Amino acid sequence: MALDNIFGIAGSALNAQTVRMNATASNLANASTVASSDEAAFRGKRVTFKTIMETQVGGNDLANQGGVKVSGISDDPKSISRVSDPGNPSADKDGYVYLSNVNEMSEMVEMMAAARSYQNNVEVVNTARQLMMRTLDIIKS
Repeated sequence: MALDNIFGIAGSALNAQTVRMNATASNLANASTVASSDEAAFRGKRVTFKTIMETQVGGNDLANQGGVKVSGISDDPKSISRVSDPGNPSADKDGYVYLSNVNEMSEMVEMMAAARSYQNNVEVVNTARQLMMRTLDIIKS
């Protein structure tokens, strides 16, 4: 694997982790929302990744071989909670409101994991850049 492939691989990972962090931020922003029905309640978003393999890259462009891409964003399958709150303007005819299925603690762990992965890939890019610069210095000598 050439050093220039590293930039494509790390770049694809940076993009994927950015999508993951955006989904988590959206989940946290909507964690305390209520709705008047189960169907209208906010459901957390989950990002799924897919590996980019050599056979999936067309032509001679192998810059992202071994990288990652976002294969989809789906709703979290956890159930929605129903709470009796007859005074709430969003309550249904029976006095219930429906809470989102977002667990704020789990989302914070998800955000920290995404941020750590992002930082690790930034370090990969920086290290590869330093190696390339040192190689150029050796060649110049």
